[in-house]
Order: sequence, then C-alpha cells, then structure tokens
Amino acid sequence: MRVLVTGDRGYIGTVLVPMLQARGHEVVGLDTDLFEDCTFGDAPATWPSLRKDVRDVEAADLEGFDAVLHLAGLSNDPLGYYKPDLTYEINYLASVRLAELAKQVGVGRFIFSSSCSNYGAAGEDFIDEAGELNPVTPYGESKVMVEHAVSRMADSSFSPTFLRNATAYGFSPRLRFDLVLNNLVAWAYTTGLVYLKSDGTPWRPIVHIEDISRAFIAVLEAPRDVVHNNVFNVGQTSENYQIRELAQIVVDVVPDSRLEFAADAGPDKRNYRVRCDKIREVLPDFQPRWTARKGAEELLEKYRHYGLELEEFEGPRYKRISHILHLIESGRLSGDLRWKFTREPGLSTPTV
Repeated sequence: MRVLVTGDRGYIGTVLVPMLQARGHEVVGLDTDLFEDCTFGDAPATWPSLRKDVRDVEAADLEGFDAVLHLAGLSNDPLGYYKPDLTYEINYLASVRLAELAKQVGVGRFIFSSSCSNYGAAGEDFIDEAGELNPVTPYGESKVMVEHAVSRMADSSFSPTFLRNATAYGFSPRLRFDLVLNNLVAWAYTTGLVYLKSDGTPWRPIVHIEDISRAFIAVLEAPRDVVHNNVFNVGQTSENYQIRELAQIVVDVVPDSRLEFAADAGPDKRNYRVRCDKIREVLPDFQPRWTARKGAEELLEKYRHYGLELEEFEGPRYKRISHILHLIESGRLSGDLRWKFTREPGLSTPTV
C-alpha cells in the first residue's frame, strides 16, 4: 500500500517506518520535526517526508494514499498539562480534521495511535476494550475525544481503527527518557540507583515500540471487515506490572544497582491493568516479541554501547516537555509550538 505516517520522525515513527518498508509498503511521512535535535546514537534512516505541522495539513497532502497511520501529536501527560488548550488543538481538533480530509480525498483506511491511558483511574481489575473510559489527564481526554469523533465518520468508504497502546518502552533513534522503563534503566545505569517518585503500587501495561509497530502493520494488512471501526488494546495481558515490579526487574538486570523511593513518594492516580487478548484473537498475524525483562536488557546494552551519561539523561534533550520548553526559551519555537524560522516547503528527504 501507499501509506502516509504522521509523526514519522518521532520516537515510534522512526522505528515503524523501516518496518513498513520491509513489508513492501511505500511510505511517506509528515512531521513538523520538533525533536530533530533529539537523536540518540546513530541517526534515523531517511525516507520521503513532508515537513509540516499536522494543524496545517491540506487535502492535497493526502491524495493518492491508501491509508493514513496517525501518530503525530503532543505525546505524553506533561506535554498535555503544559497548555491544555494546545493539547485540545493539536491532539483533538487537528486529528479530527486530518481524518475528515483523508475521507474527503478517498483514503480508505485511517489507523489512529490512541492510548491505554484512556482508562485512567480504572483500579485493580483487568479492563478490556469494552471497559469504561476514564481519562484523568488532558492527553488521555484528547485521545478519547478523537476516538469518538472519528468513529462516527466510518462508512463503506472510510474505515478507521483505533490502537490503544500500552505505555511504550524500547530503544529508538529518537529516544525518550520520560517513559517508565527507559527512565528506570537509565537511572540504574548512570547512578546505580533505581529511583521511584511514586510508591510503586500503581499498575501499568507496557509494550515495546517494535510491538506497537507490529500492531499497526497487522491492522494495515488485515481484511477491512476485521478491523473496520474497531478498537484494540496493544500489548500483552501478561505484560501488566506494578511500577515496583518493573523497578525490581531493572535492579535484576543492571549490575550493582539498588532500589530507592523518593522521600515524598505517594500513589499515582493513573492505575490500570489492561487485557490485550482481543488483538491476538482477531489479528493472529500480530505476534509480539518483547517482555519487560528483555526490553530492560536491550536498553542497558544500548546505553552502554552509546555511552549514556547522567548529564545527558537528566538534560532537556530526551524529555519531551523539557525539550519543548528549551526550544521556546531559545527563541526557536513560538508559544503555540510553531517554528519561528522559515523552512522550505514540500516533500523532501529530511536531514538529521
């Protein structure tokens, strides 16, 4: 298929696109590239990509594609809290408009990168796709709103699918340290300390970004009637952990590390255990390959290979909210998260 991937230059996109290409799909990206300075290790591969804010997409940008895989947006809770009105504008309004334009020009499939944070404060019991949505952050609320709005667009010519990803982890050229497993392994490697700022009791499902990418590919290649206007939790039911369990895995993996709780550690209201059986039953081609322990081992190997240092890990480069604030303070980005300097329009192969 000919596929447009929004957010192709980000944490997941730089892993997903090469996997799509390996399956024979023709891929074009669309990304404003806020995180072009956040490469860790080797530079990501390049492919045709339109340097454009998702808020500025035009119908012509979407013509000729069989599917849109929509990852672009403000990517976590701290960014969502930064300016909730921007989260509403970028994550909700721009996403719905993107779907409307895709439908208008005849794009048949629209796969939305949603989140298990939609379940919010769901408690101790397992929850599946039919469970109540109870988001507790602007980020989670925006994902729920997009699901509801885009689902109503589904018809015989436009087929949306919603992937509620568990909390991501894993190595990427556009690495993030503001994700729980990535963060814990980085703390352990650079300081010998696995440091928890909460009491470690909340439950969280986690999933490697390669397995998220496999889910996108499985949906894209599945028969339309199987995935039409459907929603899937992305992960494995066995990969639900209390944060303190993840911390212990990291202690076991990283030599000479130990666990410590912050003096003011308390509970986190984001607490949910997610059942991920549906995607395996409906899409047997989805075969996740990662576990938390294997992921921790991968991260440790990459941190060693590229020589991660504490100053780098704690700096603004690999934490999304810190990097955005740095770009604003340095005058490169406006308060509404638009670049202040002119970039050449049109399709190009990005440089890093």
